[in-house]
Amino acid sequence: MRRGYGWSLLIIALAFAGLTGWSIQKRLTAHAQLEVSTQANTRQPVAVVHPQPSPLSSELVLPANVQAFRETPIYARTNGYLKKWYADIGSKVKAGQLLAELQTPEVDQQLQQTQAAEAQASANLDIAQKTNDRWQALLKTHYVSQQEADQYAAQLHAREADLRAAKADVRRLRATQSFKQVTAPFDGTVTARFVDVGTLISDGTTQQLFRIAQAHILRVYVSVPQAYSVGMRVGLDAELLIPEYPAGHFFGKVVHTAGAIDPASRTLYTEVQVPNPKGELLPGTFGRVRFTLHNTTPGLTIPATALLFRAQGTQVAIVGEQGRVRLQAIRLGRDLGASLEVADGLQSADRVVSNPPDSISDGDVVEVVGGL
Repeated sequence: MRRGYGWSLLIIALAFAGLTGWSIQKRLTAHAQLEVSTQANTRQPVAVVHPQPSPLSSELVLPANVQAFRETPIYARTNGYLKKWYADIGSKVKAGQLLAELQTPEVDQQLQQTQAAEAQASANLDIAQKTNDRWQALLKTHYVSQQEADQYAAQLHAREADLRAAKADVRRLRATQSFKQVTAPFDGTVTARFVDVGTLISDGTTQQLFRIAQAHILRVYVSVPQAYSVGMRVGLDAELLIPEYPAGHFFGKVVHTAGAIDPASRTLYTEVQVPNPKGELLPGTFGRVRFTLHNTTPGLTIPATALLFRAQGTQVAIVGEQGRVRLQAIRLGRDLGASLEVADGLQSADRVVSNPPDSISDGDVVEVVGGL
């Protein structure tokens, strides 16, 4: 009786243990399936692209400062009043052409005074010469001493120096008087007139009379970013783009570069000269310059949206095996607008996330849903 009761208890215990084990195994299996399902559902969907070879040539369009080949302000070199002007804004002038004439009464009077001083110095020299000749003749007969003869010879030399100084003063005032006629320094166009008849004119650079520009050739200045500076060479073709001439083609060449990168802007100052024989283009016009640059060492390009800016530097997210993300540091080359050139750090077979979220991290598992 007791033995039968013991076997019953054992069977019940074994059944309870089996039921408990089965229940635990079922829960573990369900938990594992739930974890797999959760991981699958939490994989972030991303689109990837393969880096593409950069083009052998590319266009670079930069804003430009258009200036005349020559442009200079005209100032007066003497004091007076403006008597008459002969050229107004827009006038075409030749080198040496009279632009304006000044009245210079003070300079005229000073010139007359120096001419009188010159005549006086000439008379003094004449009497000094005659006196010296007499004393030199008396010295030969020993009627005067050598000391006295030397004194009159020295007076002669002094009068000669006085005459030279007077003549130099006359030449200076004649040159100053000649400046009352203001002339054009070169062929060009009068772009500004700042004075009128009767204006008091002062010698110096405080009062501008005219401004003249020569625009048969235009100087176009461009600040080229450092990344493109290697391609800037003398003789490189360029095209000037003007908004008012959408169908116009104005071609020129690079004639000068600064030869150094500006440390403030990290750009290379470059001069392009554009022929303007018909005068269609005006100095000071807003324009842009288009360069066609040839890439001697082509790299790979990726979308600009693929970049990640982290404390470690510029990076991209690469999707490896099993959808695991690897953050890769890269070195950028040229900016091609919607895409960027990568000089180092990528291979053409890499799968780059085209638009990674800011939260993406190294080792994340993602699901590729777009792109390649």
